[in-house]
Amino acid sequence: MPFLPTTRAELAARRVDSLDFVIVTADAYVDHPSFGVALIGRRLESLGYSVGVIARPDPTDVEAFRALGRPSLAFLVAGGAIDSMVCKYTANRKPRSTDEYAPGGDPCLCRGADGSIRAFAVNGKPASARPDRAVIAYAGKCREAFKGVPVIAGGLEASLRRLSHYDYLSDTVRKPIIVDAKADLIVYGMGERAIAAAARVLAEARSRSEAFDPSSLRGIRGTVWRCSRPGDAPEGAVRLPDHEAAAADGRAFAESFAAQYRNTDPKSARPLVEAAAGQFVVQEPPQPPLTRAELDELYGLPFERAWHPVYDARGGVPALAEVRFSIASSRGCYGACAFCALAFHQGRIVSSRSKESIVDEARLLTRLPGFKGYIHDVGGPTANFRGPACDKQARGGACVDRRCLAPEPCPALEADHRDYVAVLRAVRAVPGVKKAFVRSGVRFDYVMADRDRSFLRELAAHHVSGQLKVAPEHVSDRVLRLMGKPPRRVYDAFAGEWSRVNAELGLKQFLVPYYIASHPGAELADAIELAEYLRDTGFVPDQVQDFYPTPGTLATAMYRSGLDPLTMEPVYVARGAKERSYQRALLQYSKPENRKLVIEALRLAGRTDLIGRGPKCLVS
Repeated sequence: MPFLPTTRAELAARRVDSLDFVIVTADAYVDHPSFGVALIGRRLESLGYSVGVIARPDPTDVEAFRALGRPSLAFLVAGGAIDSMVCKYTANRKPRSTDEYAPGGDPCLCRGADGSIRAFAVNGKPASARPDRAVIAYAGKCREAFKGVPVIAGGLEASLRRLSHYDYLSDTVRKPIIVDAKADLIVYGMGERAIAAAARVLAEARSRSEAFDPSSLRGIRGTVWRCSRPGDAPEGAVRLPDHEAAAADGRAFAESFAAQYRNTDPKSARPLVEAAAGQFVVQEPPQPPLTRAELDELYGLPFERAWHPVYDARGGVPALAEVRFSIASSRGCYGACAFCALAFHQGRIVSSRSKESIVDEARLLTRLPGFKGYIHDVGGPTANFRGPACDKQARGGACVDRRCLAPEPCPALEADHRDYVAVLRAVRAVPGVKKAFVRSGVRFDYVMADRDRSFLRELAAHHVSGQLKVAPEHVSDRVLRLMGKPPRRVYDAFAGEWSRVNAELGLKQFLVPYYIASHPGAELADAIELAEYLRDTGFVPDQVQDFYPTPGTLATAMYRSGLDPLTMEPVYVARGAKERSYQRALLQYSKPENRKLVIEALRLAGRTDLIGRGPKCLVS
């Protein structure tokens, strides 16, 4: 199938006079199933709608938003594959020098009204073409471009900012994004079902020549809408603290987040309603996850599996490289890590594609230009999750106050890797596939919960090349509990099993653990404990992730409020840049450039015993 049209010339080539939907996105257009714009665009197209894409438009030029004419049904606005503020700024609030989702990785490049790629500038100086809070900026330009056209926002940024949320860059609690964007509807989560339902409502109104009425879009699961009266909210809705209270008081914010957290399950969730800026914002319960048959159909849609040719002269779109020869096998995650927004966006119930669908995609990959025999990944949010955690989840529900794996595995958890092992064996048996890697992350405590260690052997023998990346995140059991991760002993046991299996196979393959610095709950003493652990194990991390308070996570609610929203117990938070730099430096204590910070941190903590030339010292 040709790319979705991005210019008037491409519309003419398709013999299309006008489009039903125009998708506006802050990312360059890549027609690949790993990119949400492509999935939604192709899904709507499969339902008979005409769809075009305005990708990374000049944010100040309204003509760029008129490039495909007036859509007859709606503008669909997305901030990109990553929240725009996370994409633009580091955890230290510094602008990023590259943008993996921009042409050539250059954050300054955008697309003009004529379809050409050009540099964006402010006051004559190069500037990022991705606007701050892109959903709000683009929604305003869409309304300016064509008054009266419905604006529906979706994607990760809209999804995670759908109710009052903490914005790290401004250090404020911002209003629900539908209020600031003045959108007619927010689609949250994986939006294929919700956008199809909204499209049907809009198309039926058009067939009756009716003027658009925003209230016609109410009642669709997986959406957020606004009204002027609380009585318009659905019966039985949970009233959240008003935005003004959540913005002013940490406890009210934590209470609001806790209510949202406990209403993410499609079976038990109730509607939520929040007052903000004189309006009432209503969140409908989430959509159920797609079935296996629905996922197979979705990922079987025709994709070009490439960036749009307009980017060829700029070196393409860097974000495609990692996923071009990868296969998404599942959605959802019941890992429930506190620093992860998956529970809010994809949900906790895991659904997966069939082995046949995955193998068909593997065969397709072998025929693509540039394929050299290596599938980069067969996985999902957590690669070794292929189905519901237990019978309760299989019946469509999940516990609202219990994690499946941490701090200990739930007795009802069914740890079983047989289906995933069968998938991996089938993929590597496809002619032309030399090796199929697993790179999207393995939950090691789930591996340890499975009494059958066949998966670990298969992983070591066939799906890793020298290193396996895992995420223990910390070693302090107190911090790990707040993170939603297993105790340190579980990772140590896994590391032992990994060494044993590789020794039996005659292989020398290593674990590459990832750690987070300054996560809520982590004090300076915890960072020192982790540094001593790294000293004793002889591992020096090349990369350390600073905790980044992104919207929609439990850890961000802790960071903002100083409370654990699920228990309302106080949580220590390292807020200042200085302490954050101490914790990060301790995790890489052997780097010469960190020496001064490490000494300062150790003296501040009263641990001068770790300064010197002794065998246990971190720095001299």
